[in-house]
Amino acid sequence: MKNLNACIVMFLAVASFAAPPDDSWMSKIRSGHPRMFFNAETWPAVKARAEGPASAVRKALLKRCDKYPDNPVCSGFDPVVFREVKTASGTHTTTAATPINSVKEWGPQAAECALAWRFTGERKYLEKARKMLESSVAAYHAAYRNGRAVNWTSTTRILAFCAYDWIWEGLTPDERKAIIVPLVRHVEDIQPGKGKPNIIRRNAGGVSSGFYGVPSLLWYSGLAAYGDGFCDELAKRHLLRGHDLCLKMLKFRNDGAGDDGALSSAVPGYSMGAYPWAHFNFFHTWLSATGENLAPSYPGMALFPNWIYWTWIPNEAHPETPLYSGFGDDAHTHNALSVGRLYEHMSQYMHFFRDTNPAAARLSAALRDRAPMQHFGNPWVMYPFLFDGGDGGVKPYSAEELENLPIHARHFENLGQIIMRSGWKPDSTYCTFTAGAKLHQHKHHDENNFTIYKHDFLALDSGTRGVETDWNLKYYYAQTIAHNCILIRRPNEPLPSYWGPVYPGPEGKTNDGGMYNGSAKVFAFETNGAYTYVASDATAPYGKKCKEAVRQFIHLLPDVFVVYDRVGAADANDGKAWLLHTKNEPNVKGRLLMADSGKGRLFCETILPEDATLAKIGGPGKEFWSNGKNWEPDTAFLASAERGTKRTGRGPYFGAWRLEVTPGAPRANDRFLHVLTAADTSVSAPPKVRRISDGNRDGVAIEMPKAGGVTTEVTILFNREGAVGGTIAFGKDKPHPLATTIQPQSGI
Repeated sequence: MKNLNACIVMFLAVASFAAPPDDSWMSKIRSGHPRMFFNAETWPAVKARAEGPASAVRKALLKRCDKYPDNPVCSGFDPVVFREVKTASGTHTTTAATPINSVKEWGPQAAECALAWRFTGERKYLEKARKMLESSVAAYHAAYRNGRAVNWTSTTRILAFCAYDWIWEGLTPDERKAIIVPLVRHVEDIQPGKGKPNIIRRNAGGVSSGFYGVPSLLWYSGLAAYGDGFCDELAKRHLLRGHDLCLKMLKFRNDGAGDDGALSSAVPGYSMGAYPWAHFNFFHTWLSATGENLAPSYPGMALFPNWIYWTWIPNEAHPETPLYSGFGDDAHTHNALSVGRLYEHMSQYMHFFRDTNPAAARLSAALRDRAPMQHFGNPWVMYPFLFDGGDGGVKPYSAEELENLPIHARHFENLGQIIMRSGWKPDSTYCTFTAGAKLHQHKHHDENNFTIYKHDFLALDSGTRGVETDWNLKYYYAQTIAHNCILIRRPNEPLPSYWGPVYPGPEGKTNDGGMYNGSAKVFAFETNGAYTYVASDATAPYGKKCKEAVRQFIHLLPDVFVVYDRVGAADANDGKAWLLHTKNEPNVKGRLLMADSGKGRLFCETILPEDATLAKIGGPGKEFWSNGKNWEPDTAFLASAERGTKRTGRGPYFGAWRLEVTPGAPRANDRFLHVLTAADTSVSAPPKVRRISDGNRDGVAIEMPKAGGVTTEVTILFNREGAVGGTIAFGKDKPHPLATTIQPQSGI
């Protein structure tokens, strides 16, 4: 209490120098209960849905509640014991960063029983909910005393607050106090801060993350408890702070979306998983508590389905499991797009934005129609009863409209992704180019990286997140060497930081030519019916060892890619390497690589450097080779991934081989020029390519096939020095300058 009072005094002292916060909005909060997700006025409609369109969901809920124990007991709140554990890849010592089991408590089940009581009026459900809350609150405090987190996320405890709010009318004042006071106290205790005890695996993630850590509890704590007369002062502080954080979260997400669509991270497992819950839950509870819909004030957030549409690769063999590039902290087992919550999330976007952005709502509806599960999932038990299950008058885009979009690339500036494609069908060609991210959640050291897909993943991100007690995560998978990038190898350079367990040996001390934190600068982007062009400067992320790292990247529709790299090292003795990762062993003859994966085939021809050496690295014992060590993931995890491959016929996409193209002699400056072609395995050779040059320019002439067996020669020249640029010409047409600015794009 002494520390708490000191913090309050400090807070008041700092606040006295700033403008007083505007808390006039608090007068809008309903005085009675319920007020979380529904209220007295909206409850009849909720109950009507439960007895109508969602009756099957209600019946299943009641059946589960009947099976819950009358006297629930919690467990798993004992102290964490650090010990050595043996995994298939070796012995590891658990630390405070190692994942731990969650406390087994009853927050979600209490919310279910609370709804069951409201639906039926049967006292048994009210009693179950009450006892579940009392038991859970005791477990939360026990976990705190033992220095361990209840859960990595706030979900179960938010549902505990909901349960209290929903059964409030059926409780006596003493019963209310016995639940809400220690529950609010727990939220206060668990917040990070100076003088607070260390809590193992406490998720203190703020507004720039998924916002499902302990700070997100403040809004729900304050909203549930404020005005009840038991802990109003503390509840008010939580309500004010929670409101402030939620508004900052909305602003961050709205600004981060830009004019293209994004949600804090370009890894779908996060942005299409738990991340949307934070803003939708706040929208819902603000609406139920005040009667106001905040969503129209954040129009950028309506655009998120646009990114889903662009990152989505249709899967011909399993349409219910779309694919994507495998960006960032994806496990790379199958590179499957996270669509388990798609129906739920798209229903929310339709609900909140159908009037303010009809085009976004239509795209949401079209994607929702493709969701493999046409229902809401756990744990938010109230969601099925907040929507009528219909389309709300929103007409989805047709398959023809989605598949025949005349635009072939989209620049998601804040996510740092340029997504290119020849179409939106299973046999189309897809490419993701990474550069310029402003949102770095779960992103790797991979500026100017590219991935290519046709029939299967041909140029891929390698490595895997695996299990979090293995070293592949920190020492290979997140590093530049695991991506299709440039390396500048400076001896004894410190390893860039990333999360994961620490490896004690010398191999884990050195950077293998990669980047550090920071973003490239995209300074040119153009897309049209013939090609897409990107120019990006990644000099800064390489630090002092680099004088220039500029990549110019052209997608010649439908299947050819031209990559030109201007690389300057601060020390000519620092070795350079151009990387290309493949799933299977490539065949390299001279300067031409051919690599197959599934029904897809990739050709890569090295044009520059003239004295280039091409080396294959990989195979058994060297799949993840870096700094003299193979950073192999846990073998039990690998075996599990292989079993998944047998079921799906795809993956795993950890990569096992890479091509390293290196200059034949040390030089301060080098130029790399490559032409890649994506095809199916029936194609025996790529288009004919010849090197051309023009004064201070390097280039290629490519015989591009056209319909009827006709070919047209495409000539591309890049400036070797000076201003980054060049020209492109089709046949005998006049050469067209490559763009030097960013083509604007916005909306759906």
